[in-house]
Amino acid sequence: MMTVETYVGPSAIEGVGVFAAQDIAKDTVIWRFDRRFDRLIRRAEIGAADRVLQHYLEKYSYPHHEDSELLVIEIDNGRFMNHALFPNTDFTGQTRGFALCDIAAGEELTCNYAEFDPTFELLPSQVTAHAALQAQRPDRVKGH
Repeated sequence: MMTVETYVGPSAIEGVGVFAAQDIAKDTVIWRFDRRFDRLIRRAEIGAADRVLQHYLEKYSYPHHEDSELLVIEIDNGRFMNHALFPNTDFTGQTRGFALCDIAAGEELTCNYAEFDPTFELLPSQVTAHAALQAQRPDRVKGH
């Protein structure tokens, strides 16, 4: 659960991202695990879900910090936080995240997904994938 005021907006990193709605001081806890906002789902249930839900869970869930059979899905703005190799937050504690530096209102909050998901692999962005597809189809009108 995000513990600071945030908003979701267009991101230069990928689609949308989470932005600080207030100045955040270095070392401020910006997120903490909270079962009311961080829902748990058993891995075994994913196979029975419809394909749309499976894709959603693949994109937005990550392994629970204590039970590898559970996945965490955040229902607040936290699920839109983008990955960065050099983030401005730290999630190595897995049950909380904090600001690594002062973060100004309007600045995007970023994290390194590998800090809380040992299976994380950087996937090509949807924007990049779409651009590559368009480049392969010169017969198509741009945007159609």
